[in-house]
Amino acid sequence: MKFVLDESSPVDKNVQLHTQIQDAVRDGTLAAGTKLPTVRALATELGVAPYTVARVYRQLEDLGVLETHGRNGTIVSTFGDDSQQQAQLAARAYADRIHALGVSADEGLALAKAALHS
Repeated sequence: MKFVLDESSPVDKNVQLHTQIQDAVRDGTLAAGTKLPTVRALATELGVAPYTVARVYRQLEDLGVLETHGRNGTIVSTFGDDSQQQAQLAARAYADRIHALGVSADEGLALAKAALHS
């Protein structure tokens, strides 16, 4: 996921980033378990101070959207009841495995649909 800040916008950069991350989680673009860039890496990419990214990550962690695991990084949290959370983690593991095998997303989805319908 690529985040882009609009320099000409009257909306503060931290608010823009916060909104983009939260919207991407809400619409599924950032799935549960997805690892986000480090604070420093994202700050460099966006041309903002590391404090700006750290603040956004901290705010989203407080809302339960993100989880920070120290040196292991920041990931998108699971949400919903226990079954939904386990399903999200299973989907993330499946997606990681499909990518590692070099299978396209479309083929991976077709395989998952076939398995679910069998």
